Amino acid sequence: MRDEVILAIESSCDETAIAILKNGDDLLVNSVNTQIADHIRFGGVYPELASRLHLKNITSILSYSLSLKGFDYHDITHVAVTAGPGLPGALQIGNMAAKTIASYLEVPLVQVHHLAGHIYANEFAGEFHYPLLSLIVSGGNTELVYIKEPMKFQIIGETEDDAIGEAFDKVARALGLPYPGGVWIDKVSREENIPTFPLPKPKTLGYNFSYSGLKSHLVRLIDKEEKIDGKLKDETIKSYARSTEVSFINQLLDKTHQAAIDLNVKQIVVGGGVSANSYLRSEIVKRFENTDIKVLIPPLWCTTDNAAMIAKCAHHLIKKGEYASLSCSSFPDLDLEN
Repeated sequence: MRDEVILAIESSCDETAIAILKNGDDLLVNSVNTQIADHIRFGGVYPELASRLHLKNITSILSYSLSLKGFDYHDITHVAVTAGPGLPGALQIGNMAAKTIASYLEVPLVQVHHLAGHIYANEFAGEFHYPLLSLIVSGGNTELVYIKEPMKFQIIGETEDDAIGEAFDKVARALGLPYPGGVWIDKVSREENIPTFPLPKPKTLGYNFSYSGLKSHLVRLIDKEEKIDGKLKDETIKSYARSTEVSFINQLLDKTHQAAIDLNVKQIVVGGGVSANSYLRSEIVKRFENTDIKVLIPPLWCTTDNAAMIAKCAHHLIKKGEYASLSCSSFPDLDLEN
């Protein structure tokens, strides 16, 4: 039988990515072109610029990816692409490229939910055991998802306001740290014995989260701190960064732990850019080390947006026979549950 070879494209935000996955497990190519350096001067992703850069980069990264290992594009059996959610223009570039390739090669097209991709990125680290709970944490998402069986998602908790990554970025900006803020907060928080201070604990319904009030409280405190030539002392920055990290992450872990016990899950998986946070990666293991619940964490290379996760998720959709029409659209507000 012919090998299943998926060419996957991810373009939902500020990474243009191509991956080639063989038979669901053999990752032949994983190329990512990040736009972070282009968006730094704006303090965040500038949507119109992101779309233009995807249009500029998609052909070159595709050509580069297909040139690796002497890969023959005629071996491709499926084309997968992120359908949403994401920036409208950015998604459209990826979907146009995917439909063009699928049409030219006369192979099926598979559309993948971006967050489902982040969930199934964990399969690069190990096997799933259902039912499981997925914690999705990124610049635009903070969600707790119950997964009873493959590709069946139920959102049981989500942020009531800001996503955790967005809140990290805003606190980091107040501290004078560069973009992306969450990465820098993690970097300056890694020293031992950094003093921390208590922060209010948001009261939210069920397994929901809240970061807007915490973020605003921290920004107000930072504004009152002593500054030298307009800059905070290094010790002050470290203390605020560590206190923010501990408060933000512990809120995640408290709700995740309670949901895991209540729903009697077998496994916890983590996805999204904030899953690269060192405190989160160490603490979530500690929270569940004396339980029967296993924790699966994606490799660091697979925490940020990439096409390998889209290909991995597409592999499951192909087994279910779920294909898209070449006349399909992208969906900036795509619902994970549907």
